[in-house]
Amino acid sequence: MPSIRIRRPEPQDLPALQEFFRLVIEDTFAREGLSHMAADMEAEVEEKIGLLEDDLASGGKERLFLLALDGDKLVGTMQFGPGKGLIAEVLGEEAAGLTEVGGALIHPDYQGKGIGSLLWNAVLLAMLGRGIEQFCFDSGYPRAQQLWTRKFGEPDRVLNDRWGPGHHHLIWIRKVREIPLRFSLDPDKDPDRG
Repeated sequence: MPSIRIRRPEPQDLPALQEFFRLVIEDTFAREGLSHMAADMEAEVEEKIGLLEDDLASGGKERLFLLALDGDKLVGTMQFGPGKGLIAEVLGEEAAGLTEVGGALIHPDYQGKGIGSLLWNAVLLAMLGRGIEQFCFDSGYPRAQQLWTRKFGEPDRVLNDRWGPGHHHLIWIRKVREIPLRFSLDPDKDPDRG
């Protein structure tokens, strides 16, 4: 069982995070059968780098990233901040009052080991500490959609065929205090892991 610690990023982490984003996003596109969408893959990598730079520039005030490390190895990230991109486009004015959680990226060798759940707990605690009452998140990846539906229930918005016939995009809106916190990496005690 890995010994995972969570911390904020520092400027010197930028090269490792850029490499990490590329590794995980390329792996995700491959697993989802989307490797042919090179431009979209590159855009997603660049978006994550831009969000990280927002965090570093504001000292975590505008957008807050958290990193999961196994020793010195970066194994996961998650962030939250103002809704951007597709969330803002779809939710319109409703997005103005919502915090968006995103960047839930887990190293391929560490997926299914509870790292994402641990990061969710840390993000939920950080949002509670900032007085954030409601958040949203989205996914266009079928594997992630299954996980998020199991963990958070049915989505609040479905963008049918957003990524082509049968490839939908899902958006969830949840209240922070309604999400249970779990503090175990034991698969027998975490029903959300899959």
